Amino acid sequence: MIPLDQLTARLLAWMRAARRDLPWRRDRRPYAVWIAEVMLQQTQAATVVPYYERWMRRFPDLAALADAEIDEVLKAWEGLGYYARARHLHQAARQVMALYGGELPADRTALLALPGIGRYTAGAILSLAFGRRAAVLDGNVRRVLCRLYDIAADPRETAVEEQLWQLATALVEAVADDEAGPLNEALMELGALICTPRQPACATCPVADLCLAHARGVEAERPVARSRPQLPHHTAVAGVIADGEGALLLIRRPARGLLGGLWGFPGGVLQEDETPEAGLRRTIREQIGVEVRPGAAVARIEHAYTHFRLTLYAFRCQIVAGQAQPLRCAAVRWATADEWRDLAFPATDARIIRALAADGSSE
Repeated sequence: MIPLDQLTARLLAWMRAARRDLPWRRDRRPYAVWIAEVMLQQTQAATVVPYYERWMRRFPDLAALADAEIDEVLKAWEGLGYYARARHLHQAARQVMALYGGELPADRTALLALPGIGRYTAGAILSLAFGRRAAVLDGNVRRVLCRLYDIAADPRETAVEEQLWQLATALVEAVADDEAGPLNEALMELGALICTPRQPACATCPVADLCLAHARGVEAERPVARSRPQLPHHTAVAGVIADGEGALLLIRRPARGLLGGLWGFPGGVLQEDETPEAGLRRTIREQIGVEVRPGAAVARIEHAYTHFRLTLYAFRCQIVAGQAQPLRCAAVRWATADEWRDLAFPATDARIIRALAADGSSE
């Protein structure tokens, strides 16, 4: 059994010496902690820094976020992916304004009832902002614990996940209230800087001699990797429709589902054996009720999502019949360059816009 007093003392001492100067570590308001931790989920700190700083300038407090329109929120999030997180932040901010006078509650049950706040985010807010002994378990902490305790099972299995939560909880229970936040950060920082997914720097690890996986020479095999099935591939099309005066015809995706609430070009996924041109006519007809004539190709885009890969073909199109209306989308609009620059687009549609700009036709 690893002595918890030694483990926690070394982690805290190492963190005091090695911690990076990151902007969210200079602001321990519950709101700031919440925003940073949501952004940091599945995204590296170096990537998050400019997004966090831009977000905090635009929405410096919870009231500003609650007052914003959803398009502003999605635009500020643009590029981070997982747009449901931005929608949940916005919804939760409005709930906190209505229920708690604009202050995030320091109560686990109340936090977990807010949109988008799960066990990890609640633990981070409670420990980092409120000085409570609450555990966290993100990818970095999961990897550190799997190696420290040589857990030879898939950490995503329910029973193993619960075991990891128990270990993380035992660690924060072994320190004072005001040390729980620093200890959680130490575990996350160790995973980010030392106990990395590949080639962990065990020679410089402050707790290497306490690590069971290192002692047994299996640190490279922990955590146990799950087998990943081959991702399915889809082919899709998008139509670039301009009105001759610089405006583009855009559709808004439904709030729920992949890329919910974002704006983009009309189109959709091809059926089996369907040509891009035929698919473009069909999907645009079904989506916004107009008949189009496909024209010149604009771009061919390859993009990988979490659960599938996509090849997207974009074509210029002309409307030959009908009036655009939102049949299978949340909204449809014509937007000039000054207008669409303020809208949030998926990465694929943003690349279409860059392709248009490259040939001077996006204005």
